[in-house]
Amino acid sequence: MAKNDLKVLGAWPSPFVMRARIALNIKSLDYEFLEETFGSKSQLLLQSNPVHKKIPVLIHGDKPICESLVIVEYIDEVWASGPSILPSQPYDRATARFWASYIDEKWFPALKGFAAAQGEEARKAAIEQVVEGLALLEDAFQKTSKGKDFFSGDKIGYLDIAFGCFLGWLRVTEKMNGIKLLDETKTPGLAKWAHKFCADAAVKDVMPETEKLAEVAKIVIAKLRGAGAPPK
Repeated sequence: MAKNDLKVLGAWPSPFVMRARIALNIKSLDYEFLEETFGSKSQLLLQSNPVHKKIPVLIHGDKPICESLVIVEYIDEVWASGPSILPSQPYDRATARFWASYIDEKWFPALKGFAAAQGEEARKAAIEQVVEGLALLEDAFQKTSKGKDFFSGDKIGYLDIAFGCFLGWLRVTEKMNGIKLLDETKTPGLAKWAHKFCADAAVKDVMPETEKLAEVAKIVIAKLRGAGAPPK
C-alpha cells in the first residue's frame, strides 16, 4: 500500500501513538507519520477527531479512525493477511481486551498519579498501586504466555502492544525517582518480556530513548503537579 494512503497523526513521546505505529509495523505497512506539535492541535487533528480532539488518529484513505486500541483492532481486521495481532480464540481475545482495559483505566493512571503526587504519603500510596498492578500483570503474563516470550505467545500481539507502549515511561519513572519497578525477582516474566519486546523489529525504531523522553517527562510532570495544586 502506498504510504500516502495511510497517515498517523501523533507525537513521538505518546505511548498511545506508539500502539498504532507498532501495529502498522507488524503488518509491514508503509505510512506517513504526521507529527503534532506538543501543546497544540492541528486543524487536521480537530477535523479528524472532533469528539476527543486527541492523538492518535489513523487516516486510511480519507477515513479517520480514532482511539489507540480501536486503531490496532482496525489494522488487524483490514490487513488480515499479515501476522495476526488479536488472539484467534474468543476467550483469549476477551482476556486480552480485559487486561488492556485494566492497563488504560487503572494501571497507567496510577503511574501518572505517582508522577503528579506531592508529598511522601501521596507518592507512597501511588507507587503501591503501580507495584500491585505489575504483580497482577506478572500473573496475567504467566497465564496467557503459556511459557512463551510474549503475552500472545511466540510473537507480539494485542496485549503486548497495549502494555509495552508504556515501557518507555516506566523506565523514565524508574530513572527520575531512583527506583526499580520491573524487578527481576518480583516480576521475572515481565522483566524478560520487556527486554524482548523493546528489541523486536516492530518496536525498536518507535520506542523513545529514555534520556530524550525524560526531558518531555519533566514538562509533563510540572503540568500535572500544577494542575493538582490548590488555587492561590
